[in-house]
Amino acid sequence: MARADAAAGGSTLAERLRATRRLTRDLAAPLSDADATIQPFPDASPAKWHLAHTTWFFETFILREQVPGYAPFDDRFAFLFNSYYEAAGPRHERPKRGMVSRPSLDEVRDYRAHVDDALEAAMPSLPPAALELIELGINHEQQHQELFLTDILATFAENPIEPAYGELPEPACWSVEPLTYHSGRAGIVEIGATGDAFAFDSERPRHRAFLAGHAIANRKVTNREWRAFIDDGGYRTPTLWLSEGWYWVQREAITAPLYWHDDGTAFTLGGRREIDGAAPVAHINYFEADAFARWAGARLPTEAEWESFADSADPMLGNQLDIAGAVAPRPGGGMFGDAWEWTQSAFAAYPGFTPAEGAVGEYNGKFMCGQFILKGASCATPRGHSRATYRNFFPPSARWQFTGVRLARDA
Repeated sequence: MARADAAAGGSTLAERLRATRRLTRDLAAPLSDADATIQPFPDASPAKWHLAHTTWFFETFILREQVPGYAPFDDRFAFLFNSYYEAAGPRHERPKRGMVSRPSLDEVRDYRAHVDDALEAAMPSLPPAALELIELGINHEQQHQELFLTDILATFAENPIEPAYGELPEPACWSVEPLTYHSGRAGIVEIGATGDAFAFDSERPRHRAFLAGHAIANRKVTNREWRAFIDDGGYRTPTLWLSEGWYWVQREAITAPLYWHDDGTAFTLGGRREIDGAAPVAHINYFEADAFARWAGARLPTEAEWESFADSADPMLGNQLDIAGAVAPRPGGGMFGDAWEWTQSAFAAYPGFTPAEGAVGEYNGKFMCGQFILKGASCATPRGHSRATYRNFFPPSARWQFTGVRLARDA
């Protein structure tokens, strides 16, 4: 659960809230009403919905609960923009979010301004528990900033004229260091969040884990290396794949990462671009990452191996989101940035895990089934959002996020 800095008197929190809300606003600036309404597939959401849902979070859990006399902007929005919080009431079906042509994008912007003004006025008198919820709301909105970009990428990829969301620099002539392995810690290690800094409930409690001897690659797998996997028949060799993964490959006729085309280009937030061979591969799912690792004579790291290996890395470094605009993986990154990294670990409760009380307790715990952990950060992750203990998670078939792979092997 969030822990607000009482010594800051709420001012630092208020500044972070304003900056987060402003970045979301700026991310939406290039979009038309039509751009912001389309839902490319059921697991993605329209840009307009992200703008409204993150606002609904603050209105529902802070303003309605903690501010006497608060007047909701529109009572109908509680139904339209609830995501999955059963305790917060009924909601519009997720696969039909793209059918919400009204309210308009401008009305949603007015909704955001209404809630922002109310939060600004209320913050000086809010109790500590409400300030903790604002911290949670900031981190929640940062997650949706990343989803905003990946969902817009998926939306524009469906458009036959392949529009660009923004400008991307031309690929540079990068060379990357050879792939090598570094020994990880073996024996008893500690993983998980500790202390008073913000962390999601699923990151706690800190606990001990045993690690056998292992080594982890110095960098992520690149597009050029992925091309070698394709050329060697990786998508045509059933012995490389988990059974469910091979069924997915055959059913969907998969031959390459999402957004790749046969002419050596890929669709990006900057439109159709030549694939940069030196950049980390992205838009692969767990099945693909696992198959590549097997082809390479390696495996995926466990969550504990990855976290122990990265605990001295600076999560503020790397290619992450700083300002609104198009993003893409770049060569030469470290443990954080460019692409989230699949691990072989299922998203499950840590020993002693206790979900937060109330409706926000639904945030993570109820999704601890059928999901795999990803570590690090991507080019679309707001800088400062992630950390070594961060537990991103997606089902094994998901690949519309900036998701890649770093190899590991037994010692």
